[in-house]
This record gives sequence, structure tokens and C-alpha cells, in this order.
Amino acid sequence: MPGTTEQDMAVQLKGRDFIGLVDYTPGEIQYLIDLAVELKKKQKAGEVYQPLKGKTLGMIFEKSSTRTRVSFEVGMYQLGGHALFLSKNDLQIGRGETIQDTAQTMSRYLDGIMIRTYAHRTVIELARGATVPVINGLTDLSHPCQALADYQTIFEKKGRLQGLKVAYIGDGNNMVHSLLMGAAKLGVNFAVATPDGYDPDKEVLEMSREMASKAGSSIYVGTDPKEAIADADVVYTDVWASMGFEAEQKEREIAFKNYQVNDELVKYAKKDYLFMHCLPAHRGEEVSEGVIDGPNSVIFDQAENRLHAQKAVMAAIM
Repeated sequence: MPGTTEQDMAVQLKGRDFIGLVDYTPGEIQYLIDLAVELKKKQKAGEVYQPLKGKTLGMIFEKSSTRTRVSFEVGMYQLGGHALFLSKNDLQIGRGETIQDTAQTMSRYLDGIMIRTYAHRTVIELARGATVPVINGLTDLSHPCQALADYQTIFEKKGRLQGLKVAYIGDGNNMVHSLLMGAAKLGVNFAVATPDGYDPDKEVLEMSREMASKAGSSIYVGTDPKEAIADADVVYTDVWASMGFEAEQKEREIAFKNYQVNDELVKYAKKDYLFMHCLPAHRGEEVSEGVIDGPNSVIFDQAENRLHAQKAVMAAIM
């Protein structure tokens, strides 16, 4: 492991929350990526690895999910532990119990809590009240588990991260926030093309630019998809109307009509570019079928790596 031994790093991460990549050093993020790759190899080889035997992860879902629930639940099982699914209807939060009281109570039963919710402050408040590690499974501001799995995928496919160029075409949403933070920490050059009014969060952008300058990489944000995608090693997009923004679907279809990742646009990227999407995808909307189903697409490797990346996080902090 870069700069430290696996045992030393595991000790340092034990008991930590995983709220965002901003809280982790470049070395810690690379450690989690390396651990995810290692756990993937163990699983493929049929090697039993159960460091969380006897432990339980509570999973709070205020937003529905396919990949998040299945990957966390299967991941805990493979690590020897148990995952407990809790919808908002299964908790007393909806009946007025405070986040702090819920956090303290759940900490008496559980060894870790994963929450997938709307407001980022909900995760922050939960982590402040909990005495066990809290994992951010998605908020309106960030999606660090997906970004970690994405950089694992790029690392596996390209053999490195530093110096590569990732182009993100589309909405400046929670997904691009976490990808930006990861790029800035890992020395990845990052370019965003999004319509006026749909830029990434200013504070996230400012922080990522500051960190990128220290890592020797660049952050670009503009409105021209061709400029952003030029010579890109990775092309990434997401739905135009994320969960919670469905009412703006028609308005966004108009705003994003020139931001589809299609065969014409990807001609500006490198020939061996990777196409990535966090899924679910709307084929024919933000991405053409020719691209998402084409030979450069690695979307299902990405989806699979949610399992391995999250196993690495859970094994490291729980």
C-alpha cells in the first residue's frame, strides 16, 4: 500500500465515518481502491474473507435504490456480517424522533449505519449522534461510494489514475461533486460540460480546484461538450433529471438537448476512451444506445465495483 502498511492503515480508518471523499487523504482513497481490487480478487477466487463476522450494518433508505441496497446487503453477507434494511416507514424519524436520538439508539444495536437520503445535513447529523461509523449511501450533495467504485474501475482498466482526463457531460449534480473531489485528490484532470444554470456546487468546485492544484491536476467547467470531451480517457454522464427532480423533466430535456453523449460527440475523445454511467440510464436521452452498448462502455463493471468498493469501506472502518 502506498506510504503505509495495510495493517497500519486499517487501524487508522477503523471507526471513521465515510461521508465524503473530501474527508480522506489521497493515500487513504488509494488504499480503499487497492483493498477493493484485492477483495474482488478474493471473491472471484472463491476465497472466504469474513472480517465482519457477527457484525450488523443498519441500512436506512429514504430514497429507493437497486445497486445500493443489493451491493451493501450482499457485501455484508460476503464479509461475514448481516445487513438490516430499514425504510423511512420502519423508523420513528417520520413520527418526530430526532436524528440524534435515532443515531444514539441505533448505535446500541449496530456496528455501522449506511444511509441513503435527500438532505446532506441528515447524514452529518446522524454521524454526529452515532457512536458507530456512518456511511453516506447518497445525498443530494454527494455520492462517494459510487465515485470510489468509479475510480476503482478506471484504475483497473487503465492501470493508473494520475494524469488521466475524465470528461463529465451533463447535470452538475451529486455525482459530479464526488467525482470532482476524487479527481482532485487523485491527480486526475477533470472537465465538466453543463448548460448555464446547472453548474456544480460553487463550494465543491472551489475546494476541488484548490486540492487539484496541490495534486498537479486541472479542473475545467464550461458549456461546450466538444471542448470538455477533447482527448478524454473517460467519458461520463448521468440522467438529466435525478431522483427528486422528476418534476423538471420536460424543462431539463430542453436545457440538455445538446448534451447527449452519442457517437458523434465521442469522436473527440481518445479512441480507447471508457464510457461510464452510474445507472440507471435513460437510453436515447443523456446517452445514445450506440455508446452505452458499444465496445468502450464499462457500465456493468462499474455497477459490479459498487460491491467491492463498499466492501473495502466496510472492512476498513467497521
